[in-house]
Amino acid sequence: MASKVGSDQSVNILVVAQAGRLQYEALLFALSLRRSSPDFPGRVIVAEPERAGAWRKETAIRPDIREILTSLDIEIAPFRAVHFGERYPNGNKIEALSVLPPGEPFLFLDTDTLITGDLTTLPRDFSRPTASMKREGTWPVEELYWPGYTAIWKSLYDKFGLDFESSLDLSQPDEYWQRYLYFNAGWFLGPDPAAFGKLFLDYARAIRGDAPPELVIQPLDPWLDQVALPLVVHTLGGGRPGPEWDGLDGDVTCHYRTFPLLYAKERDATVDLLEELAAPNRIKRILKDYIPIRKMVFHGQGRKARAEFDQSNLPAQEKDIRRVLRAKGWWMR
Repeated sequence: MASKVGSDQSVNILVVAQAGRLQYEALLFALSLRRSSPDFPGRVIVAEPERAGAWRKETAIRPDIREILTSLDIEIAPFRAVHFGERYPNGNKIEALSVLPPGEPFLFLDTDTLITGDLTTLPRDFSRPTASMKREGTWPVEELYWPGYTAIWKSLYDKFGLDFESSLDLSQPDEYWQRYLYFNAGWFLGPDPAAFGKLFLDYARAIRGDAPPELVIQPLDPWLDQVALPLVVHTLGGGRPGPEWDGLDGDVTCHYRTFPLLYAKERDATVDLLEELAAPNRIKRILKDYIPIRKMVFHGQGRKARAEFDQSNLPAQEKDIRRVLRAKGWWMR
């Protein structure tokens, strides 16, 4: 039986939030964590980019949300985005790793995540880096004159002097996307955020600035983080998560990504949790300022959207779910 996260093990959780959508998601994340895992002993840190460097727009979390986060024993730590910022907001998760204490195990979670179970049931061993497998074959993108999955991924491993063959899942057929190490960057973890963050930043910048020729027709926005992430995990001796991490994107966390998608395809318990967290008047007054929550949660459009889908027989691909939501006027972010 896997050992558990307990009071003798410091695990730091990191999310990123700033003015706009992320601050509302961060509020729900924090409420869900304290509701679903009240005994979690680790630090929980919200990294907030400063309005400086690569961010010129307002980034400060609104005061009433800050107050609630602080009351929930959530730390808010500023950081300066130098390399990505407004040009590539997903780069926040790369540069924000700098706020974490070096040498201590960490779990990064995208802000659009609800804690739906007990975090203390997670393994205690964070020595092997890994990341979320809740993904589809979104990158590389198949093009008419592209060189294929193997050529593209191998070119990246070769660029950084990494062993490509050992990254492959040989149970999957050649030129099928699941054969290649590919994660959703919605969560990732490891033993040392300093080492992880340095590699993540170095690899992402190198790919963006000097991509191998095989990537010449490949889009990197918004996938740059997910292109670099497998290389980081592999370099640090990690790989695909074992069954001990099934709780992440399982019974313990839900990376819902958008509120229409949450209503369309997540578990009944997750939908109920969202509505429970949003119900108190103090919270409702804040969340109503964000249009997708106001419409999906408080105006009942989420429940109407959910009724369009058979939860026991959902479309195999997310694009088909999105197509229905858009056709009915329920797609928003």
